[in-house]
Amino acid sequence: MSATSTSSTSTPIRPVRRLGHRLSGFAVALGCVLFLGGFAWAALLYRPYTVPTDSMRPAIAPGDKVLAQKVSGSAVHRGDVVVFKDPLWGDLPEVKRVIGLGGDTVACCDRQGRLTVDGKPVTEPYLENGGDPASASRFSTTVPRGKLFLLGDNRQVSQDSRVHLDDAEHGAVPASDVRGRVAATAWPLGQAGMSSRTSAFDRLPGGGAASGGPLPWNFAMVVAGVVLILGGAAYEPVAKLVRRR
Repeated sequence: MSATSTSSTSTPIRPVRRLGHRLSGFAVALGCVLFLGGFAWAALLYRPYTVPTDSMRPAIAPGDKVLAQKVSGSAVHRGDVVVFKDPLWGDLPEVKRVIGLGGDTVACCDRQGRLTVDGKPVTEPYLENGGDPASASRFSTTVPRGKLFLLGDNRQVSQDSRVHLDDAEHGAVPASDVRGRVAATAWPLGQAGMSSRTSAFDRLPGGGAASGGPLPWNFAMVVAGVVLILGGAAYEPVAKLVRRR
């Protein structure tokens, strides 16, 4: 009687164990695909840069490492923070915010101390000194076609398009000099996170800043991969512990 009872209870357990083993293996395999796929996708679309100056405070501090989505200059919008390299500005990549596109007239300042683009005032909540005028120096310039007018968020110290207003391009940078659009801060960990999109230019024709791209999906794939790998790898030890108990 007892032998028959033991055989009848143990028989259905084996298929359950086999099923659990197969599912755990599938979870590990799927986790590896998601983990490696997320990293590979991000590596194709993004590139890391180290910010050399404090011209983009408070959004980005000097020494921060940012991830920039690889985009062409024709794909950037007003309000985007971009990485670019122009020989007239120096030998290192720089990070500034796009204020004007080709054909825009950028001026400062109106009676409230705001920038204007094509005569429309722009309220800039990202500035380091929100209560101060948008620029200590007054200017007005029309951005040549195919160029970008770039300013730092920390206007008191930023060396940007205002410094180059007397150049042949009136301070503008060729859109082809853009290396990428900043999507997130990767380091230090205390500052890590997606870059916030500004709505400052939304009322202008053509709209304002672009979205952050697929980086959140890349991150979600990597996290999901880690969870599946750890969960699948933990199945066998946990199942053995349960059987012993």
